[in-house]
Amino acid sequence: MTRLATLKHINSKNADYGAAEQYLLFEHDEFTMKPVLDETGRLIPREDYRLSTLNCGGEDFAVACMRANLRYEKNQRREDVKSHHYIISFDPRDGPDNGLTVDRAQALGEKFCAEHFPGHQALVCTHPDGHNHSGNIHVHIVINSLRIEEVPFLPYMDRPADTKAGCKHRCTDAALRYFKSEVMEMCHREGLYQIDLLNGSKNRVTDREYWAQKKGQAALDKQNAPMIAGGITPRQTKFETNKEKLRQTIRAALSAAASFEDFSSLLLREGVAVKESRGRLSYLTPDRTKPITARKLGDDFERAAVLAVLEQNAARTAEKAAAISSTPPSIKDQLRADRAARTAPNVQRLVDIEQKKAEGKGRGYERWATMHNLKQMAATLNVYQEYGFTSPEQLEAAVDTAYQEMRQTSGKLKTLEIKLQGKKELQQQVLAYAKTKPTREGLKAQKSEKARAAYRQANESDFIIADAAARYFKAHGITKLPARKALQAEIEQLISEKDGLYNTYHEQKQRFKELQTVKRNIDQILRREEPHRRKEQSHER
Repeated sequence: MTRLATLKHINSKNADYGAAEQYLLFEHDEFTMKPVLDETGRLIPREDYRLSTLNCGGEDFAVACMRANLRYEKNQRREDVKSHHYIISFDPRDGPDNGLTVDRAQALGEKFCAEHFPGHQALVCTHPDGHNHSGNIHVHIVINSLRIEEVPFLPYMDRPADTKAGCKHRCTDAALRYFKSEVMEMCHREGLYQIDLLNGSKNRVTDREYWAQKKGQAALDKQNAPMIAGGITPRQTKFETNKEKLRQTIRAALSAAASFEDFSSLLLREGVAVKESRGRLSYLTPDRTKPITARKLGDDFERAAVLAVLEQNAARTAEKAAAISSTPPSIKDQLRADRAARTAPNVQRLVDIEQKKAEGKGRGYERWATMHNLKQMAATLNVYQEYGFTSPEQLEAAVDTAYQEMRQTSGKLKTLEIKLQGKKELQQQVLAYAKTKPTREGLKAQKSEKARAAYRQANESDFIIADAAARYFKAHGITKLPARKALQAEIEQLISEKDGLYNTYHEQKQRFKELQTVKRNIDQILRREEPHRRKEQSHER
């Protein structure tokens, strides 16, 4: 299941542009990717979707693309990339938690397409669910590889041809990183769930491995069906690819090794040879002649990550004697640690039943509220004990601390956002100035003042842009322009840092809300018990 927003890219050499639209509008088999037909042999429309076209001039997407290709004499060869397909998949939780709807996702997709693929004919289509029924809303953006309009110089572009009409879109590694950073920014801006898309993943599963797992699982389920029907429990119910088995073998060796030699030895016992070459690791299994690189397995299996785990294991082994003599963590400490790992509060506020009755609520509501309060009082007491509080004063101090931590992180996040905004503004000016370079150099080639004046007038818009950029550089004390690639790398680094702070702030905010709810419930319980306590004290006297 897709968790958190992701971006995927596919290029296509299929000259039939209508096939892309057909895939978006009609049901397809998830294994063969062929259309699903009804009993009469007709295509089955998808139940729910949103579809729009951009830059097609009122024509059908396929017709508009073919006209443009003929006009510019491009995409005529079989080996030409005809279209690019980008898929933005949102977290399934964004619907119930953050109000993401199909219409809202479609609007975000259209905006993303217009901003990052200007000048391209495009289809934007949103589906409410993934093909594996994961519940994730996702947006398909299909663009004609040919650009039909001249466009501004965008951060992911590095050639003059990238802006010109009649030239083609190139999805380079740098471009894909830029698009991922923009997806992260979009999710932050819209308050959606997000992870750092720029720094890889612990497990890297390719499309090929994903579909191998799906097909293997389907075959295994079919094989197990007769046994399950006969009341027999199958020996294997979950299919695992060879790569996934290798990941598990490596993880098991890592958990037991304290040095690279131990790690290599433990893997050899399982028939896996680990090799280091040019600072990179690869793993050779008995059934293969060519090793699998760590990059294809995921970040957890790269040299730096492996050495970091081995170093931790070695330190843990060295401290083992001291750890044995020390007091083991209490159950309360373990509960507290487990609770800190969770982000969503599970305690709700108590209902003031008397106030609700005064507002006109009936007996049915009173019965529900009484049961609700009993459950929440138990949950409140549970959280109170798990955190290890022994007095309301400790709870109040914890609420204040959680609030201050949240405010501190919020301040850092705002500072980082201002810095990021400044870098992006600088990037826009640098890109705008760079695009006017040919025009500025053309001015130097003019021989007379009259020729220069005429040249300036003929290229007035470019000189207005260049002069505005020059004023910006002067106002900010910039005497040497930063390299475009270095500036983009700096922006991506800031986005990654922002992502980390964003998630930290989200966790701190949830913790503060949970503690605040617990405090309010405790205060309400104490206020309710106060008359009984006074009555008991008067009887004692």
